[in-house]
Amino acid sequence: MRSLAAIAVILFSFIFASAQNEQAPLLEKDIAYKNWTLKDVRTGEDRELRKMIAGKKLVMVIYYAPWCGNWKYDLRFLNRFYEKYKGDGLEIIGVGHYDPLATMKSNLEEYKIAFPLVYASESRGDRLNTDHYKYRTQTGDTRKWGSPWYIFIEPAKVPAKGDTLTTKTHIINGEMIENEGEKFIRTKLGLPEVDTKAAVSSNEKIEVCDPARPSTELKKP
Repeated sequence: MRSLAAIAVILFSFIFASAQNEQAPLLEKDIAYKNWTLKDVRTGEDRELRKMIAGKKLVMVIYYAPWCGNWKYDLRFLNRFYEKYKGDGLEIIGVGHYDPLATMKSNLEEYKIAFPLVYASESRGDRLNTDHYKYRTQTGDTRKWGSPWYIFIEPAKVPAKGDTLTTKTHIINGEMIENEGEKFIRTKLGLPEVDTKAAVSSNEKIEVCDPARPSTELKKP
């Protein structure tokens, strides 16, 4: 009986940890990713993606739900990446979904998000009708909410005209693996390779997006 109880505790702990930490690898995928114009979370002004990426070397677009703990987990290092590499040509753009604008603004202020944020939906009922859902499912993301979901754009490879910005690029169907992501950023920015530290696990209790979802295709650090 004690052995069964011990196994149950270990299994529960593994499931809980997996739910909190849905890290996934960088993968290159065929995806016709199109230009968009969305409202800025801070100002309410229209922001066009093509204009936002002009003059940059690498652009990281992150689709997120403010309430999602998996998004909050990555914010621990995303702000650091932005401040560290924006002068070298990195841009990070967050695309908010599935929460009211007021909540997105609260999320911005609470986590002191430094990079640009726009929003594309304000209701969880919009989930199946968003470009976010269309793009991520095309790349094999089977999560219910898909927060965060990453797509990378290299502006030097973007056609000068047309609505489609890229037809093949790197994506992440889950949380970023911190050291892998930083190595990728440095490579694309033409910076020398350096040792990057693996992410430090957080014991913070957070509301995860897909707590009952199997994580066999996701990579645990």
